[in-house]
Amino acid sequence: MSKNFNIVFMGTPDFAVPCLEALHNSRHNVMLVVTQPDRHSGRGRKLLPPPVKESALASGYEVIQPESVKTEVFGEHMRKLRPDLFVVVAFGHILPGLLLEVPRLGSINIHASLLPKYRGPAPIQWAIIRGERETGVTTMFMDKGMDTGDILLSEKTEITGGDTSASLHDRLSVLGAALLAKTLDNFNDLRPVSQNHDQATYAPMLSKRDGHINWEKSAKSLECLIRGMTPWPGAFTFQGDKRLKIFKAIPLPAEPAEDPGTVIRSFPDELRVATGKGALSLLEIQGASGKRLHIRDFLRGHKIAPGTVLC
Repeated sequence: MSKNFNIVFMGTPDFAVPCLEALHNSRHNVMLVVTQPDRHSGRGRKLLPPPVKESALASGYEVIQPESVKTEVFGEHMRKLRPDLFVVVAFGHILPGLLLEVPRLGSINIHASLLPKYRGPAPIQWAIIRGERETGVTTMFMDKGMDTGDILLSEKTEITGGDTSASLHDRLSVLGAALLAKTLDNFNDLRPVSQNHDQATYAPMLSKRDGHINWEKSAKSLECLIRGMTPWPGAFTFQGDKRLKIFKAIPLPAEPAEDPGTVIRSFPDELRVATGKGALSLLEIQGASGKRLHIRDFLRGHKIAPGTVLC
């Protein structure tokens, strides 16, 4: 059993909050919480604090929000604290090498994949998009590379057919908090394992354009894309100049004669589209100025005739 550690926690979004809460409920001492600055968000462009800041202040922790972690001022602040460990979870800043040398025992990162698979900023989405059947979380020592450090522990979870990036995000955040607690409790007995870099895959940052549906692909791969892109950045297609956002679909085994992207004949309350392999039945959809609707309700006000080509 490891002794108490003095920890500087670095994290920003919802995903990191369960890890901070796990530390708060542990015997370890959170000396400081470092998070991103407040940002303007939403239609009103209100200045909003990161979720980690809200959680940290509710627990009584001191919070700082540097614009950069590469300044001498920030580095000197960390050195004066003399922490045992940095714990970094979805922080949003890359820590420079000199900063990683500050903690006496090193810097631990919780990453939402089974490393070395899906290194990078969007591992949850890409695991679904690429049709993986399982993923997980990994604790590792940080080094100068992008998620390339030695592995401490990992924990697997199944990716179900109903998972979206939202549901998987929430499950992995809780799993990551439990794995962090296990890592710290057994820290002195763990033997870090080097990653096999030849097996590494990458999960690059997503943008809105990544959600544009290419109907030449198979129905199964498009269903995975839709789940991986939900809720953000969202999968979409166009009917003429009208943008349609797709939230849910199921692949069908039929092999339609129509070209990919063509709406094929089906029951009145269905919308089936030919793909490069198979057909895709769209189940939940949102028009440019509407709300998310079941396809039956959407089609009542938005008739889409067989033969219509989506692009």
